[in-house]
Amino acid sequence: MCGIVGYSGYEPAAMNLRALASVLGHRGPDDEGQVVFEANRVGLAHRRLAIQDLSEAGHQPMATRSDATVIVYNGEIYNTPELAAELKADGVVFRGHSDTEVILYLYEKYGEAMLNRLNGIFALAIWDKRKEYLFVARDQLGVKPLYYTADNSRFAFASEMKVLLRAGLADTALDPQAVLSHLGYLWSPRERTLVRSVRKVEPGHAMIVKDGRIVRQWRYYDLPYDQPILNVSEDEAADLVAEKVEQAVRRQLLSDVPVGAFLSGGLDSSAVVASARKALPGTRIQCFTIAVNDGSVADEGFAADLPYAQRVAKHLNVDLHTVEVGPEMVDRLAQMVYFLDEPTADPAALNALFISELARQHGITVLLSGSGGDDIFTGYRRHFAMQQEHYWSWLPRPARSLLAATSRALPVSSPLLRRVGKALQYADRDPAERLASYFMWLAPERALGLLNRDFAASLTPASLAQPLLASLEQVPQQTADLNKMLYLECKHFLADHNLNYTDKMGMAAGVEVRVPLLDLELVELAARLPVGYKQRGREGKWIFKRAMERMLPHDVIYRPKTGFGVPLRSWLQTRLRPLVDDLLSPESIRRRGIFDVAAVDALRRADQQQRIDGTYSIFALVCMELWCRQYLDGRYPV
Repeated sequence: MCGIVGYSGYEPAAMNLRALASVLGHRGPDDEGQVVFEANRVGLAHRRLAIQDLSEAGHQPMATRSDATVIVYNGEIYNTPELAAELKADGVVFRGHSDTEVILYLYEKYGEAMLNRLNGIFALAIWDKRKEYLFVARDQLGVKPLYYTADNSRFAFASEMKVLLRAGLADTALDPQAVLSHLGYLWSPRERTLVRSVRKVEPGHAMIVKDGRIVRQWRYYDLPYDQPILNVSEDEAADLVAEKVEQAVRRQLLSDVPVGAFLSGGLDSSAVVASARKALPGTRIQCFTIAVNDGSVADEGFAADLPYAQRVAKHLNVDLHTVEVGPEMVDRLAQMVYFLDEPTADPAALNALFISELARQHGITVLLSGSGGDDIFTGYRRHFAMQQEHYWSWLPRPARSLLAATSRALPVSSPLLRRVGKALQYADRDPAERLASYFMWLAPERALGLLNRDFAASLTPASLAQPLLASLEQVPQQTADLNKMLYLECKHFLADHNLNYTDKMGMAAGVEVRVPLLDLELVELAARLPVGYKQRGREGKWIFKRAMERMLPHDVIYRPKTGFGVPLRSWLQTRLRPLVDDLLSPESIRRRGIFDVAAVDALRRADQQQRIDGTYSIFALVCMELWCRQYLDGRYPV
């Protein structure tokens, strides 16, 4: 819901807030507003996607009746009814019924501590006239993005990094650590972005800005893996999960406009739609899916989703709209990179974009997504692989080194052997390093070797794992290894990758995407369940599946795991080949000065000869050069 931008410490005459906010027009096509406090050198601007309180009473920037506090805000607070009732009991008289106004008066009552009362998705900035400072915060799990650039006297923030870069508010010098991360993980963890001068406000973090300077930063929320494990039976746990899922979906149906849903036919999206159907028994829910019409999808290990989506739609009696695409979808790759802000090398983002556009065409501006189920309950292959470590982790390091060496010799032409090799290639590392390694697409030495030596002078192979190892230090030592991995899933793979592209692709089409499976109460419950209820043998999300047996067909719940994918390996050799040859030509690489010409050529040849699986690493190089041409060279596609 919307886009926000603002500053502190800049001369107002030099800042065109309307122009800054116009870059976020896709996020807020329904309304706009700006306010400037010249004496304090503070400005706030907003672009609105109207979802709650469609009247003028929902206009932003919004001030309290006393004008003591002013807010710009992007998101939805799902416990608004309860919070509003509490404030009304205190004597607050609201102008309208937007969640924005509730946040304002909640801040007046509790100050920064009000963050602990919010259950929702948000990025916000509040100008406190009494204290003469800016209060900035991002939601607990990082569903809504927020970027900033700062020095000792000037601070600017925006929902998307493109605002800061296109306006020249941030220096465009690249951050080698972030570049390495995009090669190794396909995304950049924690606060770093591709440019040194722009940072992400991390999930569950807030800051105070006074006179253009950040005077305080803190973490107000962390994932609850420090809580005691619940002593509940399997049946009790399944009942609790079903109850919390239904409650979360019911909360997130809060809207003054129609709400639809993604429906891939997988467990997560199907569970969300089933719960919505139960909450809205008289409503014909509009659901949306995608069909990638390319025979090479099956060759790359992706099962067809459409038959399952149709099966669920029929079972639940909901409408299913399908967007059919083929190899031509890659013609929009440049747009994908632009809207993502960060060169996330995952073509699944295009799927989210096409579905969001289809929903918008049908008059739907809010979509419920199943994102998050794999990250709180397990479900990725690496969760099963890590659970198998007990078979070999007790071996002495020399024996584990032999395992690692053997794994690197396995052929990559077979998807199964490729996965086995990936699971064992870091067998000789310490436990924390092994945990971090499960998120790597490319070995640290090879990733670093792709970089120009001068550009990467400050880095070592160990630099790649460092951000994730730092995150692991925040988890209590006694935490089960599987829960440590889930902590990293939510902190990084979810927030820095999946949620980033889900939000950006939805908002590129003017659609807000909500994620009921990341409701705070459901996240807390999942964190406190015994690990054996989450990953049981080869079965991921075991307790979630048990909970959904009462609502969904057995073959949908227990269908083989598949990704939200496209046949990227095939496309790199066919439709994308001319673009790859251009972007990764020796001339292009030398001109950019980031990558090593010989190393990139060696990577491409090794991939073509099937000595390694370099598909996503090559795609990462392509996306980064595309990003550079847009954001450094000014060749924007939009």
